[in-house]
Amino acid sequence: MTLLVCSGGGHLKQLQLLLPRLGLSQMDTVWATFDTALSRSLLGTTSVVFIPYTAPRDIAGTIRNTPLAIRLLRERRIDVVISTGANPALAFMPAARLLNKPCHFIESATRTRGPSLTGAFLSRVPGVHLYTQNNAWSNRRWVYLGSVFDNFESRGATENNGPIRRIVVTVGTTETYGFRRLVEKMFEIIPRGVDVLWQTGATDTSGLPISAWPSVPAAELVDELQRADVVVAHAGTGSALAALEAGKCPVLIPRRAHFAEHVDDHQADTAAELERRNLAIVRSVEGITFEDLNAAARRTVQSLAAPPPIRLAGLN
Repeated sequence: MTLLVCSGGGHLKQLQLLLPRLGLSQMDTVWATFDTALSRSLLGTTSVVFIPYTAPRDIAGTIRNTPLAIRLLRERRIDVVISTGANPALAFMPAARLLNKPCHFIESATRTRGPSLTGAFLSRVPGVHLYTQNNAWSNRRWVYLGSVFDNFESRGATENNGPIRRIVVTVGTTETYGFRRLVEKMFEIIPRGVDVLWQTGATDTSGLPISAWPSVPAAELVDELQRADVVVAHAGTGSALAALEAGKCPVLIPRRAHFAEHVDDHQADTAAELERRNLAIVRSVEGITFEDLNAAARRTVQSLAAPPPIRLAGLN
């Protein structure tokens, strides 16, 4: 039995999309992740063990999850552990190695310059196999295996020149950081009369005359993304991947640590990688205009029917 360990949002979405490329069946896997509307919607009837939420860099919370990790590894008779991060990997992988279980850590596609703090820590744990989704910093220890973004290709410009009538604005479902700057800017530039779904996560929207939804069930969000003329999102991997799956070229606006919108500026790297692949239009909060939304609405993205397989050491 394979244990799939990750936090919510982009880490969960990445592992879900990578799973078929790993050659694994849902019948032979069990998930360990946070209990969120997104995880319940995405994982459906698959085998899931929900673990207590830990905020980014919450060392005490990670330590508290370690006994749960050891119990789960033993009770479910886990053979191998695979993770895309973040905090849950720190609780489960050292515990798994103590029990002599093979571990495979796939660094998030957001990390284009080097490993995250989670990855840096796990690189010191003996026996953990390490993989990067960016070839620029691969080496003998960190093996490049391709990227979750390889699942998609840009279809370029279309003939669609009609007016924008439906927009999805999403800032993800993180419980820790808001992104009010983006919500305020979008309210400012979107013409009145355009139908907007505002998915705002932990963002404080008080005083703004919008109908905000902290989270939207995955199935409903997929429907909204597919019906939208354009998607505007923070540059979180989960939100970007959801837009790409819906065939949209999103307008991505990275959160900034300077404004206490995230722990660091890795979203800027994520956005730059997707822009390099022609899979997104990237702007700052200050620089975005409605014409950027029109440009994105004229572009489409396609999911590949057979993305390249991924081979993990000793598993394929």
